[in-house]
Amino acid sequence: MHAHTRLSTRLAAVGAMFVLTLLCGLIPAPPAWTATEQPKLPEPRKESISIADAVLRALQQNLDITISRQTKASRLTDIIFEQAKFDPTLSFNGQYNRQVQPLNRPVFGFSAADLTKIQTFDQNSAGITADLTQNLMTGGNYDLNYSPQRTFVAGQNTFLFNPGWTSGLALTLTQPLLKNFGTDINKTFIAVAQNNAKVEEHVFTDRVLTVIATVEQTYWEVVFVNENLKVAQAALKAAEELLASNRAKAKAGVMAIVDVLQAEAAVASRIEQVIIAEKAIRDQEDQFRRLLNPSEEELRQDIQLIPVDQPVKSLEPLSLEEAIDVALKMRPEVLQAGKNTETAELNTKFAKNQLLPNLAFQGTGGLAGLGKDASDMFSRNFGGDYYNYGAGLVLSYPLGNRSAWSQYNKRQLEGRNAQVSLQSVRQQVIVGVREAVRRVQTDFKRIETTRSARIMAEKQLQAEQERLNVGLSTTRFVLDFQRDLATSRGNELRAVVDYNKSLSNLARTKATTLERYKIELQ
Repeated sequence: MHAHTRLSTRLAAVGAMFVLTLLCGLIPAPPAWTATEQPKLPEPRKESISIADAVLRALQQNLDITISRQTKASRLTDIIFEQAKFDPTLSFNGQYNRQVQPLNRPVFGFSAADLTKIQTFDQNSAGITADLTQNLMTGGNYDLNYSPQRTFVAGQNTFLFNPGWTSGLALTLTQPLLKNFGTDINKTFIAVAQNNAKVEEHVFTDRVLTVIATVEQTYWEVVFVNENLKVAQAALKAAEELLASNRAKAKAGVMAIVDVLQAEAAVASRIEQVIIAEKAIRDQEDQFRRLLNPSEEELRQDIQLIPVDQPVKSLEPLSLEEAIDVALKMRPEVLQAGKNTETAELNTKFAKNQLLPNLAFQGTGGLAGLGKDASDMFSRNFGGDYYNYGAGLVLSYPLGNRSAWSQYNKRQLEGRNAQVSLQSVRQQVIVGVREAVRRVQTDFKRIETTRSARIMAEKQLQAEQERLNVGLSTTRFVLDFQRDLATSRGNELRAVVDYNKSLSNLARTKATTLERYKIELQ
């Protein structure tokens, strides 16, 4: 009985030693899933980039900005189109005519008093007409006409001059006195075209600000993923050091094998986090490079962008009232809505003018001349001996005038809508600025709190590591504190990056981004 018990005890001891030897033999071997056994990819070409360089590259090659720039240029042509309506028009008309007609009655200066047979009346005439017309800013228009002509009648005649040269100089002026009177009314569509060009300029500015803000936000995300990889690598290094220490202790027989297994599992988990962090970097870099609008060939290349700008960690002085005032003065949406209001007022004023009767002054005057040749004709034409003039008023008014009244009512509604839109945009800007300022203040407070949490996590890990060294703690507790420290570092990093993104958002909300980079839009 006792012999059987001693044999069983010896077999159990031998079995335990065999299992322990087997496990101890497994301890030095690294896990099968370590990163060192992963196939190595070719190293990407590294390229350092600052946030200012990224902004400039994005602005120079952004397709949306190119389209907006061309649209803005097309609005400038609308101004020229409206101004061209007041350009003078010069026209020339030259004619030659010959008429050979049978006479059925006497023609003074050509035939005798009585006709005894059919006579042929052969007349040749050649002339040119020069005409200059122009619409005036006052609403009127003028027509200046000069028409010299040479006439020759074949055969015997008693004309004073044959060939004879005649000419006439005539000026006709029409000026509205009620409807369409005044430079302000007649410049309405020029002013509207100018406002539309300004609106498109504000749209262009808004797109530029949006591009810059997007680049900044993405840039700081690239900073975050790069720094987050360092956090993951630090956590992996700490886990590997703990694993090496546990293996040495287990080999010396002062630590249980379960502590080694826990450390190995933690290393495997940290390796996974490093791999995920590396992938996040490449994904974020691709998104960032896309914003820079590279060529397709360049986008195919494997380039690693290294951000050189460090995030700001200090609190910038903020004044809510000042930020709101700046935003209301600079925001493209507010300026655009203001221009739309001005346009609505111009259209309403013009529509109101169209309700008036059409009362116009018409005046005409001219000079005439007759000579034996062109020089004689010209001198007699401008000698002032032969002239004509006249003046009158023309009044017209459509009964009911429903078309003008309907347009006036429509323009009034558009004006009220424009005012409401402007008020709505201003309210949105004020609320947006308040939220942006709060976000900056909140994210800065997050930096302080996450920094405190990270410092406490470091102290807790250090204390727990010392407890483990003297046998008062376990590997599991140390790994938990390592994980908490990595989380705290990640939270602090996220708070710093979010703070810088909030500063970018505040600058975008105030529309002061261009001033930060000293960019002037031509």
